[in-house]
Amino acid sequence: MSGILFVVATPIGNLEDITLRALRVLSEVDLIACEDTRQTAKLLNHYQLQKPTTSYHDHNEIEKAANLLGQLQSGKTIALVSDSGTPCISDPGYRIVRVALEAGVRVVPIPGPCAFVSAVSVCGRPTDLFTFLGFLPSKKGARRMLLESLKAEPRTLVFYEAPRRLVESLRDIEEILGTRSVTIAREMTKVYEEVFFGSTAEATRHYSLSPVKGEIVLIIEKASEPSVPLGSFGEDELRVRLDELVHEGSLSRSHAIKQLAQELGTSRRELYQLLHSTKRT
Repeated sequence: MSGILFVVATPIGNLEDITLRALRVLSEVDLIACEDTRQTAKLLNHYQLQKPTTSYHDHNEIEKAANLLGQLQSGKTIALVSDSGTPCISDPGYRIVRVALEAGVRVVPIPGPCAFVSAVSVCGRPTDLFTFLGFLPSKKGARRMLLESLKAEPRTLVFYEAPRRLVESLRDIEEILGTRSVTIAREMTKVYEEVFFGSTAEATRHYSLSPVKGEIVLIIEKASEPSVPLGSFGEDELRVRLDELVHEGSLSRSHAIKQLAQELGTSRRELYQLLHSTKRT
């Protein structure tokens, strides 16, 4: 009978953030596959867990996945961990998960910390729709090309960024996407945790003052919806749409005017005045 592959989230900084379930699983498995055995040893030693470990990272992932699969198929239980956070989220791990699933081995997530999720929770941006895009490209040309493709993106944008590239990336963002509000979450859960909230220009000034250090999550507000000039619509069109909102949406006339103003990208007062100035007698 095959064993089980546990995908275990570990703290992104503060060691107290590990879950009771994660500690139990780490204490019970036969083997722990680590991105860096030295980093994982700090966590295991802190909680006095003595378990065999093996390295599993970007450079040996393809070969090591086959070896780990063999052990799983022989009945062993294995915990997959990254240096911090959740494996497979901008970290190694998906290859062993995929081959395990393809072989019919049970894969069990042990949820916990994730840097970008922690940052999104305190970003102060709309999060009903957002897209996580991993690290911004390190090369300027590729980074600018990606940003160009996101100019009209209607979702909040979430990236990881290297500290040495942050200021340069902020300048590219302002030049290509225009002035946007950003949240920069640095060193989440660690001693020097910082959450910066402001415009791209303010962030550029702030982080230009001294060298930036630590792990960074960069969150950019979504693109503004293009406004439609009121002059593009005739009086009859406006009234027909208003009636639709009232009757089909079961809205009061006041709420219908508010929603129509939002659709047109104008103020409720301006729309209200226009409708009353053209009111038929």
